[in-house]
Amino acid sequence: MRHLLAIRDLAPDDLKRILALSEAPAPRSLADKGVALYFEKPSARTRNSMELAAAQLGGHSVYLTAAELGIGSRESVADVTRTLACYHAIIAARVFDHALLEQMAALNAAPVLNMLSATDHPLQALADMLTVKQLVGRIEGARIAFIGEANNVARSLAEGCALLGAQLVVASPTGFGFGAPMLAVEQVADPAEAVDGADIVYSDVWVSMGDEPSEEKHAVFEPYQVDEALMAQAPNAWFLHCLPARRGEEVTAPVIDGPRSAVWRQATNRMHTARGAMLWMLGQ
Repeated sequence: MRHLLAIRDLAPDDLKRILALSEAPAPRSLADKGVALYFEKPSARTRNSMELAAAQLGGHSVYLTAAELGIGSRESVADVTRTLACYHAIIAARVFDHALLEQMAALNAAPVLNMLSATDHPLQALADMLTVKQLVGRIEGARIAFIGEANNVARSLAEGCALLGAQLVVASPTGFGFGAPMLAVEQVADPAEAVDGADIVYSDVWVSMGDEPSEEKHAVFEPYQVDEALMAQAPNAWFLHCLPARRGEEVTAPVIDGPRSAVWRQATNRMHTARGAMLWMLGQ
């Protein structure tokens, strides 16, 4: 049984296969089958991309909330997982605690897909890798500059880069980088150093969903705004952002809405790579 909880769980050939399936015509592999979509956190792109991907594969998705399932309160993780497996070919979950996904997967009742956890966002990384391939013409050897906090998005992106041979440079304020060395990742303090020679400049919000905004954090991250001056130091680079974006904070409007922005292609690829991920999980 194939679960997809983190990019590091994949071999390079697995990741390449998912990307290939993402660009191929959609088979009806989920015809008359269900996909459980469990959300502890809301999301526009994740819900829409997963529901449409399931539909393209002939399946039917069911949106579920924490209040409906009562995991860990009304019913145990094991009982909920086994119940969902009675109806669904795939269980996808967007959760706070990554350990919940691990508990669900350990039962091997149905393939489990991580739609986001506090530590990992593999579906975003898949879309990022596909977008880099389309924009740059290759993944291996591409230079990606990630400007901002080394969060779950950055971690999954780093793991994808390591598997496929891309170079990732992360520019973060002191205390907001990866706490330990990451394979194939260079960590710097200066955003200008990170974007030098970059094919892709990537940014994310300064305050993640569920975190409290603070003036102190905002002040620390102000020098890490991706603006036209920073993009001018990587004149051939495309801009990516996992969205939602805060114009005027981590990125300026002229950058994200400008001609070198590919955020909408990136968002579209969330649907294609969700389809590819589910097909791989089904053994395609």
